[in-house]
Amino acid sequence: MKLTLIRHPRTLAEEGLCYGRTDVPVAAELTREVAERVAPALPRDVSMACSPLVRCSGLAAAITELRPDLRARPDPRLAEMDLGQWEEGMWSAIERSAFDAWMRDFADTRAGVDGESTRQFMQRVGAAFDDWKAGGRDAIWVTHAGVIRAVRLLHAGLRSVERSDQWPAEPIAFGEVVVFDVAEGQGASPQGAGVLGL
Repeated sequence: MKLTLIRHPRTLAEEGLCYGRTDVPVAAELTREVAERVAPALPRDVSMACSPLVRCSGLAAAITELRPDLRARPDPRLAEMDLGQWEEGMWSAIERSAFDAWMRDFADTRAGVDGESTRQFMQRVGAAFDDWKAGGRDAIWVTHAGVIRAVRLLHAGLRSVERSDQWPAEPIAFGEVVVFDVAEGQGASPQGAGVLGL
């Protein structure tokens, strides 16, 4: 049983902008390029869910145009982490003391004062992951890097992380496809080749 995760295309956000739950747009041509690359290789007879944020829902819609056998269903549990008051500011403008406090209590300190804690984020994504496993069928999620990293931990049997150095640090390219196979019981198998335009 496989879960195929697709990260959204590169956004039009300014370099260094902090955005998690912020709805930032994507150039239509990038959405189309990623859809044309990934759609032919996606499995058939599977459910597809997407983050409701436009950078994911737009890609899901473009995929379904190319693959009429797929239908996209928005799932708010697949949205990126809510970074609270840091959203729409620059990462470089975040006070060092506030960032360090988040790193010191990575599980339970809310990002950006009133955003999500890592534990809350993992619980939200974990609920979607558990529902997928209980359904017993392959599925596709069009989502975000944070969600993909959370799934990597969940797939390894970790329901929460206490320290920031436990959070997966490997890069996930815009438009990248990552497949998790529960039959293997460990690791993930990246599929596809990076991202168009990078």
